[in-house]
Amino acid sequence: MRQIVLDTETTGLEVRQGHRLIEIACVEMIERRPTGRHYQTYLNPDRAIDEGAREVTGIADEFLLDKPRFPDIVQEFLAFIDGAELIIHNATFDVGFLDAELALAGAQYGRISDHCPVLDTLAMARERYPGQRNSLDALCKRLGVDNSARDLHGGLIDAQLLADVYLAMTSGQVVLDLGFEGKGEGGARKAVTPVVLARRPRVLRATEEELGEHAKRLDALDKSAGGQSVWRKQEAEI
Repeated sequence: MRQIVLDTETTGLEVRQGHRLIEIACVEMIERRPTGRHYQTYLNPDRAIDEGAREVTGIADEFLLDKPRFPDIVQEFLAFIDGAELIIHNATFDVGFLDAELALAGAQYGRISDHCPVLDTLAMARERYPGQRNSLDALCKRLGVDNSARDLHGGLIDAQLLADVYLAMTSGQVVLDLGFEGKGEGGARKAVTPVVLARRPRVLRATEEELGEHAKRLDALDKSAGGQSVWRKQEAEI
């Protein structure tokens, strides 16, 4: 199973008010193991960023002036996610912006649902932890995921943290349910959209530099968890 953990940053909160994407970040996992392969790009939105968004992301309008526009990267982005299951926190927000950008780029690109099924980790967390805060930061704290490097909201670091959170939330499914149709509370079956690969994905091996950064991240997770993190245990099983 190929999965892509995805996060975006935007000029503001409401796509219906004409707000646009300013960053897309994706982290690849195959069979629940990180490959070290990722996709990340900043985007020129052709409009100003709201003050609130600037404070949250630390991204200034001037920084984006020489960045590509969405139509410039749409084909490489869709090629990266094609056939994968997208894992997104508060998927309605991100998919809404992605669908709006695809529509502006051209009707031939369709919608995200034409390319990938989507799993919303916010909906999953609300089901598992009802009545509790289920923001990414709250889930990191609850599940022992080290988010100390998250001073600002950034697409790539948020996607990496969400990958850690997702694996921690679903760790029991590795043994109990390889089809990812695990039992929810009370023994009820939880339906998950099946993934159908249009073609066999091309796997790129991580560079030495990427492997080194990955090892540092696992060391930080181990320290935060007070023992072996979920990712370290999985890596040991490979």
